[in-house]
Amino acid sequence: MSDEQTRRALLDGLEAKRRHVLEQVEALPSAARRGSLLPSGWRPLGLVRHLTLDVERVWFRAVMAGEDVSLPEGYEGWTVPPDESDEAVLAAYAEECRATTSLVEGMDLDLEPRWWFPGAGDPPYASLREVLVHVLVETATHAGHLDVARELLDGGQRLVLDTPD
Repeated sequence: MSDEQTRRALLDGLEAKRRHVLEQVEALPSAARRGSLLPSGWRPLGLVRHLTLDVERVWFRAVMAGEDVSLPEGYEGWTVPPDESDEAVLAAYAEECRATTSLVEGMDLDLEPRWWFPGAGDPPYASLREVLVHVLVETATHAGHLDVARELLDGGQRLVLDTPD
C-alpha cells in the first residue's frame, strides 16, 4: 500500500468514527448530553470536548504541526462550561476535525513530532502514521463509550442481539 493509500485509509476510518461520535451525541436530548451515568462522572458532551481539545488539537495541531495552540490543563478538556451551548461544542469538534484533516493531508506520514510537552520525556509516537493510528483507536474507543451511554440513557442501540433468554 502506498503512503497516500495508507493516509486515505486512516483518514477515512477516522472520519467514520468522528461522524459516529457526533451522531450518537446529537441523538441524545440536551439533558442527557450533560448528564453522567458512570462513577467517573464523564458526560457525553464532555467527551466530545475531550476529543476536540485533548485529542485532535493536541496530537495534530500541537504535536505534529508544532502550532502554538491553546491546550487544556488537567481534566479541563472533559468539562463543558455551563454557558457553552451543545451546538457550540459539537460545531467546535467538527471544525477541529476539518482543520486537522487539512493539516494531515499535507504532511508526510513519516514526519516526526515537532513539539512535545516540556519535561515529559520523549513523545510516545515517532511519526504521523503512528499518531493517526493512535487517534483513530482513541476516537473509536470513545465512540464505543458513547454507544453504551446512549443505550443506557435512551435505549438507542447500534447492535441488537437476538439471544435466547
